[in-house]
Amino acid sequence: MGLLDMCEKYFKTTNLYEILNLTEKATEKEVKKAYHKLSLKVHPDRVEEDAKLEATEKFKVLGGIHAILSDPNKRALYDETKSVDDDEYNVIKDRDWTIYWRMLFKKITIDDIKAYEKEYVGSEEEKKDLKDAYLAGKGDMDYICDQVQFARSEHEPRIRNILNEMIEKKEIPSYKIFTHEPARKRQRRLAKENREAEEAEELKNELGLEANNLEVMIKQKQNSRAQQLDSFLDNLAEKYGGKASKAPKRRATPKAETSTKNKRRK
Repeated sequence: MGLLDMCEKYFKTTNLYEILNLTEKATEKEVKKAYHKLSLKVHPDRVEEDAKLEATEKFKVLGGIHAILSDPNKRALYDETKSVDDDEYNVIKDRDWTIYWRMLFKKITIDDIKAYEKEYVGSEEEKKDLKDAYLAGKGDMDYICDQVQFARSEHEPRIRNILNEMIEKKEIPSYKIFTHEPARKRQRRLAKENREAEEAEELKNELGLEANNLEVMIKQKQNSRAQQLDSFLDNLAEKYGGKASKAPKRRATPKAETSTKNKRRK
């Protein structure tokens, strides 16, 4: 079975760009980013046991798609003919695509997460996200903390100041649930945050993982809150997911589990 047949079987289309949710004008960087985002969802090491077989096949197909669209000559041929060289694909389809993937994308480390958090917190991007979450949740801080990355309890005073300033400037309406939030509601939110941090630590220990990667988050993604985690991974991949010449240093930092807590929530 050729690559386009596999595309039709697993993705219901033979359009390579459509599978990656791209247009033919996509840049090489956009192709790589889209491949990374979609391949994370079907990586054989990151799905439940009963989904491994299909995930493996999808992972192979995505590798084949990227191998074509990342090669200027192969891409030009596909763009012109909307066909691929199946003889060539049959030669490479049994390649270890996991190794291919690891050559393209380094693991995201604690240092990457810290750098991203430092850049994001206090930025215009964060303010926009806070505003959008405030409006969507009609001032509910539980909703805001679920939606905005790194919105941990330690940041709440700062977050409230940002939103109160927007209220004063009439950029957003004043909701009573925000301006007069009951103390018990805040306490429940803090308790939930602490509980999730403990659960993440337990899961990390159970899986024998260290805190300097996102494996714990990815395992939790299998069960819930996939959309927001995808967005978080996507942002990190864009900023820090370039090709790595060697494996990153492994350095356990328990605090990072709490730092990434909000991206496990959705």
